[in-house]
Amino acid sequence: MTVALQCRDLRVSLGGREVLHGIDLEVPAGRWTAVAGPNGAGKTTLLKALAQLLPTQGRVQLLGRDAAAWSARERARALAWLGQGDGGAEDLLARDVVMLGRLPHQDWLGAASAEDQAAVRAAMEETQSWEWHERPLGELSGGERQRVLLARALAVRAPLLLMDEPLSHLDPPHQADWLAIVRRHVARGGTAVSVLHEITMALQADDLVLLARGRIVHHGACDDPATHRALESVFGERIAVHAVAGRWVALPNERVAT
Repeated sequence: MTVALQCRDLRVSLGGREVLHGIDLEVPAGRWTAVAGPNGAGKTTLLKALAQLLPTQGRVQLLGRDAAAWSARERARALAWLGQGDGGAEDLLARDVVMLGRLPHQDWLGAASAEDQAAVRAAMEETQSWEWHERPLGELSGGERQRVLLARALAVRAPLLLMDEPLSHLDPPHQADWLAIVRRHVARGGTAVSVLHEITMALQADDLVLLARGRIVHHGACDDPATHRALESVFGERIAVHAVAGRWVALPNERVAT
C-alpha cells in the first residue's frame, strides 16, 4: 500500500489546550478517506494539521517526504485545500477566484497561461459553476459559492485533495455531483480526505477515520461491519448503520431514548 499522508505522534495545541493527543495515521494513496466524529472531536484540526496549516508537534509526511522538506510552492502544487468558510474575495469574479488555484503553477507576477485558463474552465464546468464565471463571488448564493470554491481546489490539479465540510450549502443533487467529482479524482489516481458531518455520505468513502476527544478510535473500510459498530458507538448508539438500495446509510436509532 502506498501512503499519501502519514503522521506519527501528532499533537496540536490551540489556545494553550491540547486538541490532538498523539495521533498516528496512515492515509492510503488512490483512495477516499472520510473523517467523522462528534462535535469537538478534533476533525478540522486534524485535517488542517495534515495540510500544514497549523503549528504541530510530531512527524507529518506528504507523499513519502517529511512535511518540513516541502517548500510552500511545492506543497501548494501537491495539496489542494477546501476549508470551511473559505472566501474573503467578495469583489473578485468567480473565474478569478478559481484562477487563484493556479497560482502555484505560475511565475511570479506572470500572466495566466492557456493551460491555466483551460484548467479553470474545466474545473468550473465540472462543478457546474461556469454559468456565473463573470459574477462577483459576493453576489453568489451559499451553494453557488461552495461550488466555485470547490472548482478553485480542483483547478490546482493536485494529487492530494483535502476538504473540510465540503457539502455545506449544497442541496442533495449537488451533493451527489460532489460525490461523483471525488470518485473521478480517485479514479485518476488522486487521494481525497474529507471531514463530513453527513454520516451517510461519509459511508460512501473507501475508508473511515473516527475521532473522539482528539484521538482516533477507529480506522477501517467503510463496508467493514467493525467500522459500522465503531461508528454507532462513537455517536453513543444514537445512530444505526443499515444497508439500503445497495449502500450503507446511517439512520437515527429509534431504540435509544432522546
